[in-house]
Amino acid sequence: MSELATLARPYAVAAFKWAKQNDAMMKWSQSLKFMAAIMGDNEISIVVNNPKVGKQKVSELLLDICNGQIDEDDASFLKVLVQNGRLDLLSTIAILFEGYKAEYEGYVDVQVSTAYEFSEEAYNRLSEKLQKSLGKKINMNVAVDKSLIGGVLVRAGDRVIDGSIRGQLQHMQKALQ
Repeated sequence: MSELATLARPYAVAAFKWAKQNDAMMKWSQSLKFMAAIMGDNEISIVVNNPKVGKQKVSELLLDICNGQIDEDDASFLKVLVQNGRLDLLSTIAILFEGYKAEYEGYVDVQVSTAYEFSEEAYNRLSEKLQKSLGKKINMNVAVDKSLIGGVLVRAGDRVIDGSIRGQLQHMQKALQ
C-alpha cells in the first residue's frame, strides 16, 4: 500500500488543490469514488489493462461509461491517468483525497469494530470520548466483528486503539512467551 500511496499522492494532492480552489470538494469526492468503483469492476479492468487496447480507446471507453456522471474537469483528470498509465491508482487516489478533505474540513474518519451492536447511548459516549481524545470532529463508522469477543477496536488515520478482548489476549500471549 505504501508504494501505491507514494505513486498516488501527487494525483490526490492535485485533485484536492483543484477541488479546494474551485470550491468543489463534495463533487470531486463523489467523482473520484465513482471512477474508482468503475476501475474496481473486473471486466472493465481486464479491458483497460489489455496492452492491445490503445490509450485513446481506453479514454473513450471510460468517458462513455462515465457519461453524465463526471464533468469536464473530472474527464481531464481521468485522461491524465490514462496517458500516464495510472488508472490502477484510482482507488488509492480516492482514499488519499478523502483524508485531505477530512483534514481540511476539520474532522477525522474513525473506523470502529465492536463485538456487539452499540446502543445509541454507547455510540454517543464513544463518539464524545474520541472527539476529545483526537481533538477533532469525527465521522464514525461502526462495524460488528464477532471475532473480537468483546470490547472495541478503533482506527483513526494511522492511530489504532485496541480495547478488544482478542487484542488483550494476544498481548498477554506475547508477554508470556
